[in-house]
Amino acid sequence: MILVEGLFDLAVLWQAGFRNTTCAIGTHLTPEQLSQLSDPPGRSVYLAFDQDENRAGQQAAAQLARRLQNAGVFARLVSLPLGHDPNSYFVAGASASDFAACLRQAQPL
Repeated sequence: MILVEGLFDLAVLWQAGFRNTTCAIGTHLTPEQLSQLSDPPGRSVYLAFDQDENRAGQQAAAQLARRLQNAGVFARLVSLPLGHDPNSYFVAGASASDFAACLRQAQPL
């Protein structure tokens, strides 16, 4: 499963064929969202949050990864080029293969 922050990120990934994507509508999950992501136990979630120059998106992803891991989810952090989120990455010319490469390089917390 790929978790993104915003609806445009979700839409661009769906258009690129990444149908296992969902959106948090921000950087925090409600208890219900956390429960849904941790069922079934042992699920892998790739966090593809904004790569903000002030590191806010990266810090939020790391905090959420810890929460997910505490709930039994295998969380991995996806790195995009600095200043990009999934939507802007594709708008800048990235392809589905480019994003798939980012997923393959995703690191556990």
